[in-house]
Amino acid sequence: MIDIGSFYGKIDYNNSERMKVMIRSMTGFGRGESSDEARKFTVEIKSLNHRYSDIIIRMPKHLNYLEEKIKKMIRNKVKRGRVELYIGLENIGESDFDVKVNLSLAQSYKDALESLANELKIIDHISLDILSKFPEVLNLEKKEVDEDEVWSCLKAAIEEALDKMITMRISEGKELAKDIKERGNRVKEILEEVEKRCPEIVKEYKEKLWTRIEELLEGKYEVDENILANEVAVFADKSNINEEIVRLHSHIGQMVETLNSDISVGRKLDFLAQEMNREANTIGSKISDVEMTNNVVEIKSELEKIREQIQNIE
Repeated sequence: MIDIGSFYGKIDYNNSERMKVMIRSMTGFGRGESSDEARKFTVEIKSLNHRYSDIIIRMPKHLNYLEEKIKKMIRNKVKRGRVELYIGLENIGESDFDVKVNLSLAQSYKDALESLANELKIIDHISLDILSKFPEVLNLEKKEVDEDEVWSCLKAAIEEALDKMITMRISEGKELAKDIKERGNRVKEILEEVEKRCPEIVKEYKEKLWTRIEELLEGKYEVDENILANEVAVFADKSNINEEIVRLHSHIGQMVETLNSDISVGRKLDFLAQEMNREANTIGSKISDVEMTNNVVEIKSELEKIREQIQNIE
């Protein structure tokens, strides 16, 4: 039987060095604010599960020139997941826009309305409210602003929101890593039970085969023990799951080491989960023993829970 404890070592959750993981969940939320003499920015950012990196930004249109800078900031800190960022702007000092009145156009509208009223013999008062609603009478013109000043203020709010979101992602990631490790240990424990049971299966098969042959022959014929031995050897070869057990132990060890790294590992963990499930399926297809079949079902159940948790990891 493989001594997996000495091969990879038992996971010790009380070991502070082992628990210094930076695994991150893909879900989180953060909020940041920043202001200067002219404006106040409020930034809210949330992240959700996503197979790749997807960034959605909602902000005032006149800030669109900053979109690539904002996305670069996010990509530097978030490698995987759907990120949605909302930017709110409140002008504290003078507005960044001036309202310009097109007087000649307004006069033309007024003259046209008066002419129409006279022609149709309608007595009506042409109000300022009516004139202001016509196209191009009132126009917004953006003032010349210091773009570096605007970016500096906005960047501070984004950094605060990002840091808070990442703190939440790390906190949730630690819980995910702990749960996955515990389930990995449970799989190893069940595998050890399977390993102990393997030699017994061959022995029981030989005894049952011998008994069955004796019942059929009723003592009238002599049994060729060589043929019996060959039959048992064939059964032992078909039901040999040692390679699958070794690989499954290896994958679990790699998973634990990956969880202790400080990089984005979600895709690698997803691959390892697929490989572990493949080995479990192969073990299940090779054995017919009821007790071991139940063990494999439990292993697959734990692996499915591990896979679900991995889907949440960046």
